[in-house]
Amino acid sequence: MASSAAIRRQTPQPKGNEARSAVAAFFGSAAAVYGAAAALRVVLLVYGLWQDAHSPVKYTDIDYLVFTDAARFVAQGARGGSGGSGSGARGSPYDRETYRYTPLLAWLLLPTATEHGGLLGQALFASGKMLFAAADLVAGVLLERVLREQLAAGRSARMYASVWLLNPMVAAISTRGSAEGLLGALVAALLWAVLVARRPLLAGLLLGAGVHLKIYPFIYAPAIFWWMDAENTRTHRIPSQPITARAAKAKTAAGSSRSLSAFFSPARLQLALASLITFVVLNVAMYSLYGFPFLQHTYLHHVTRIDHRHNFSPYNTQLYLSSAAAVASPQTRLAEQSWLGWLPAIESLAFVPQLLLATVLLPLILAKKDLAATMLAQTFAFVAFNKVCTSQYFLWYMVLLPVYLPQSSFLQSPRKGVLALVLWVAGQAAWLQQGFLLEFLGQSTFVPGLWLASLTFFAVNCWILGVIVTDVGAKVEDSGEKQVT
Repeated sequence: MASSAAIRRQTPQPKGNEARSAVAAFFGSAAAVYGAAAALRVVLLVYGLWQDAHSPVKYTDIDYLVFTDAARFVAQGARGGSGGSGSGARGSPYDRETYRYTPLLAWLLLPTATEHGGLLGQALFASGKMLFAAADLVAGVLLERVLREQLAAGRSARMYASVWLLNPMVAAISTRGSAEGLLGALVAALLWAVLVARRPLLAGLLLGAGVHLKIYPFIYAPAIFWWMDAENTRTHRIPSQPITARAAKAKTAAGSSRSLSAFFSPARLQLALASLITFVVLNVAMYSLYGFPFLQHTYLHHVTRIDHRHNFSPYNTQLYLSSAAAVASPQTRLAEQSWLGWLPAIESLAFVPQLLLATVLLPLILAKKDLAATMLAQTFAFVAFNKVCTSQYFLWYMVLLPVYLPQSSFLQSPRKGVLALVLWVAGQAAWLQQGFLLEFLGQSTFVPGLWLASLTFFAVNCWILGVIVTDVGAKVEDSGEKQVT
């Protein structure tokens, strides 16, 4: 008996069980997951320093150079230097051409303008990237807390949050110097404030700040406002009690008379007022400092923006033609206006289907069924239908992906999930191949190559969006219709 027990103890466990145990232990440890996420970003930061120093193809994103140049102009103004013309303010970030962001971003990156040599100078210049990478980790913490409200096991919550934390694309974009990680942290904080903390005032502050930092989070306002009915904002759910027919009739009569006041509930008013006041105060403060250039470059520029480079959007080719028309000869413009002058510019009309879908249809249909998944669908639609669609914009919906995945059909049907991932990556690869021929080799691939690649990627995104919307809609059949207030 003893010998057989010893033999059983010495028998090695199957490798599959050992691997599953190791994975479970990894995701069961917060230190392991967040340590790995931090280490990934540190490695990429160090590698980026090496590549920038030794390769003609730089790791640092061109946007980061724009941010740091703007911070340098602000720093010069603080030291008594003179800014350029056009801002009306000394040391304006808008003295840097192509800076299209709130001055707050330049202020956050002021340490990068500190002049030092050697390793300290490199570290100070990279401090903005460190800030963006740290924001990734903050977003991961908040996503895990939101997921704990949905899932019973903390280990599972951390595993889904790792879709963001350990995503190499997310880490690479932040460490290259893209500020989208800051937006990711703000959006995750907004979701936490609404679904976990149940604090509409804080949610309004975060929403107003997010819209000021980057315009697109405004799409979440109608979804959150619509979701905040009496049932969803109640801290403690009261079990329903059976009522008599007479009581039900009285309740219906009283309810109809109070419908308007019930719709504008305290939670909804707090959200609306806090977000509006925060947004207005920030904008008034920035306008008082930098004048009209602040409005022009931060907001108005995006209405008529013509940007066809690195643009996955199906509007890519049309934007290129519009940009070419802007520098065409007067005779060419006159010939075009003779038969196209009555048509509005495509870059202005592009907002119509995008905003209709992201701010009206999806919130009204889906928000009360699953707010987090609805916000993902809104963001996915906003990016897919946007007239400018770059890789950085993918982070806008990637930060919401972990809170949707646990009950998604992409995981319930692994084949569908793998197919979606393969098509999404392949669609980008096809576009990038055409873009490489155009931008690096000088070959004209606008039509049909780049145009067809853009349409293909758009079609893939529309299919993925349809799956997300179908998943959220299916929850109604599982949980039943809920009364709307």
